[in-house]
Amino acid sequence: MTQLDIQTDVLVIGGGMAAAWAAIGAARHGAAVTLVDKGFVGTSGVTATAGPGHWWVPPDPKLREAAIDKRDQTSFGLADRAWMERVLEVTWRTLPELQGHYAFSVDGAGQTYYPGVRGPEYMRALRKFAQSSGVVILDHHPALELLLHPDGSAAGAAGYARLTRSDWRVRAGAVVMATGGSAFRSGLIGSHNNTGDGHLMAGEAGAHLSGMEFSTIYTLSPAWCSTRTLPYPAARFFDAEGAELDIPPPMADKAHHQALAKAMLAGPVFADLREAPEALKPILRRIQPATVAPFERKGVNLFEDRFQVKLFGEGTIRGTGGLRVIDEDCQTTVPGLYAAGDAATRELVVGASSGGGSPNSAWALTSGQAAGAGAARLAKTRGRRTLDTCAPAGRAGLRPARGAASVDERGAIAAVQAEMLAYDKAFWRRGETLQASLLRLNDAWRELADHRRAEGLERVGARETAGLLATARWATEAALARVESRGLHQRADAPGLSPQGGRRLLVGGLEEIWTRYEEAAPEALVEAAA
Repeated sequence: MTQLDIQTDVLVIGGGMAAAWAAIGAARHGAAVTLVDKGFVGTSGVTATAGPGHWWVPPDPKLREAAIDKRDQTSFGLADRAWMERVLEVTWRTLPELQGHYAFSVDGAGQTYYPGVRGPEYMRALRKFAQSSGVVILDHHPALELLLHPDGSAAGAAGYARLTRSDWRVRAGAVVMATGGSAFRSGLIGSHNNTGDGHLMAGEAGAHLSGMEFSTIYTLSPAWCSTRTLPYPAARFFDAEGAELDIPPPMADKAHHQALAKAMLAGPVFADLREAPEALKPILRRIQPATVAPFERKGVNLFEDRFQVKLFGEGTIRGTGGLRVIDEDCQTTVPGLYAAGDAATRELVVGASSGGGSPNSAWALTSGQAAGAGAARLAKTRGRRTLDTCAPAGRAGLRPARGAASVDERGAIAAVQAEMLAYDKAFWRRGETLQASLLRLNDAWRELADHRRAEGLERVGARETAGLLATARWATEAALARVESRGLHQRADAPGLSPQGGRRLLVGGLEEIWTRYEEAAPEALVEAAA
């Protein structure tokens, strides 16, 4: 039984940086806003464990042009310069507004230093900012499915309250999906709840995704625990016998990780940080406290002891793919549904390369503000439409296509991890291995979609499994369709750039996945959505 039934102007789903900025953006445009999160807003997502920077360039035309030129050169023709300019401008104007809730640092010249923030404090500040703006926050209220009007537009969402063990429903004039990306349960710090839930819910409503092939990116950490990466540019690497390995510097990110992956496939790899700059040691705990604690708990001296390392997959979190947005308000191809942060494609600002670090943070802020404002305007224009009938869109894990039966969810998650995280499959993609991965993932999806009917709290886990499978299938299908090597997507059987590959590759569908290169101008899609 639904024990909580809310009507609001804008519903934001998610609890990280982009979700908070979206809720703030909607509220400042006069909307009543409800935010629902699977976890606790302020600790949810990868930002809360990090020390994120923001793409931060003063409003000098020459400086902005140079920054955009530099980023555009690494986008492999898939970025949008107008969006880059917008991200720089909105970030420059908006981030200082957090001043009343966050104590920004001071630089060497005694000036307030805005672009670099401390993740835990930043997320706590965003929570306070949202609440002071009138946003209603429902922690531990995972969304399970979207609600749709008869015309297919977003009407809200339904979910389950973990603490009260009860169902909830929120009817809204517009919905913002800000559930983050997915690291496919790799163990990446802060990413356990990032299971592709938002992609799944939007995909069930008919949303398109883009850039999903650009999902092969990894982060280096001690083998026993994922941490942050600030110390590792200073590392030297050795094999189990103590012989030093020839590893390109981190600046050559792709070659660096490929060389490490190749060495790890051959045996254990160890990092040595004894030559790290002395200046790094006193500031590491302040900038990235989550990096230091695992070493202290294990009794390892980070800067004196040699320790085994591992590459943790970051999937679409530091990769690029996500829901396709078709206008400046970050509306998706589902009318009334908006996307922000890692839930949306970052191709607009980074193209085929990683948005990890400052571009992703600036994108989360900007897309959050844009999506929130757009959702608020739509809700004001169309109203909440709460008298309309609406229907739940969720299927896999909730409403089996055939008949309820026992399903091996652990086996399904293991299949996702095996196909999406294995170094040899990710760094050196080939048509035959991608086809084999798809067969295994499709089989696991079919079993879940056909037979899993979860009840109560088990629905949360079942939908997480469905989200992981859906995201993995889209990413793999897109990787198979892009027969070339571009940015993060590297095909060992197609090592060069294709003349036709300088376009964004769209993907969608669940029962039958489709792919196609983008052709229609976004303006045409906006008119269709209206």
